[in-house]
Amino acid sequence: MKKIKYIVLVIALLFVITSITSYLVKRPSYTIQTRGKLYVFSKLSSDYKVIDLKNGKEVVENPIEIEPHEAVAVTSQNRIVVTNYGNPDTPGNCITVINTKTNKIEKIISLKGSLRPHGIVSFPNSTKVGVLTDLGNDLSIVNIETGSVEKKIPTQQEFSHLLVLHPFKSFAYVTNIKSGSVSVIDLDLNKVIQVIPCGLGTEGIDITPDGSELWVTNNKDNTVSIINTSTYKVIHTLTTGKEPLRLKFSIDGKYCLVANSSGGTISVFEQQSKKQIKTIIIRGKNNIIERLLYHTPRPVGILMHPDGLFAFVSNSNANEVEVIDMKTFEIVSTIGTGKIPDGLTFIN
Repeated sequence: MKKIKYIVLVIALLFVITSITSYLVKRPSYTIQTRGKLYVFSKLSSDYKVIDLKNGKEVVENPIEIEPHEAVAVTSQNRIVVTNYGNPDTPGNCITVINTKTNKIEKIISLKGSLRPHGIVSFPNSTKVGVLTDLGNDLSIVNIETGSVEKKIPTQQEFSHLLVLHPFKSFAYVTNIKSGSVSVIDLDLNKVIQVIPCGLGTEGIDITPDGSELWVTNNKDNTVSIINTSTYKVIHTLTTGKEPLRLKFSIDGKYCLVANSSGGTISVFEQQSKKQIKTIIIRGKNNIIERLLYHTPRPVGILMHPDGLFAFVSNSNANEVEVIDMKTFEIVSTIGTGKIPDGLTFIN
């Protein structure tokens, strides 16, 4: 009888502790009330959710047949385009076009033999997107209106993963994970004009608004390489948290956020001084109770809201998106997602 009372007491105590801890480390309520809609693409559940950012409510949830990864908005066409990377057993070889007026899949475009599409960008005022393939190691230029692959440009490196466009010049910059490098592609000449060695596992990439610097993450070195776009030289190397996968500049270019996936943190760097000014710790790492409640955090994708006030970070282990206030660099809201959220994009 005493044993039963003891067990009941322990269970009651654990319940009280869990309830108190849950209250103390509860998810931030949704308070940002900003404009537009957030599209969240989740890998394991193979779906996408559309979130109304005024109230944080889900307005659409639809499946995608082939596992999605990165996504981009083609605003001039009222379209979202997502890369269909595939699962570990079956590589994808296509991209999916979603109509933002209906939020339904409009078409699927084959990449004609190039496997594992991942990085994607949209060309300004155009019906075209640029798509990188991990196993094809090429940049495919795809016309989403006609559904045709207009050209393929080899990156000359291995495991080409993510890319950005120069804001004023006809250049694309591509990270190559296995080669530990960045390929510079002249889009007028349709060829690589420079390969820049960086570090081990070169993956994330972004460019300053003035086009003067490229920042890239080296996920096995736990560093960021800063490249001068005029000289193609690495001019600074910054130390980050564990396994930096993605980075993104603030809209004004003053700050750069780095998602440290294994560390469960976001490093905030000042662009001009190249100094780290803050580490944002995502809940789930502080103690055992947090791990049980929220899972070990794994920040991956980063998207800046066009008004510059907020950053959205996909937290893949927790199946949620963390919302960061870009003035205070604090997590101010959380949005539930499908399983293993990854690609993020935005429309008005």
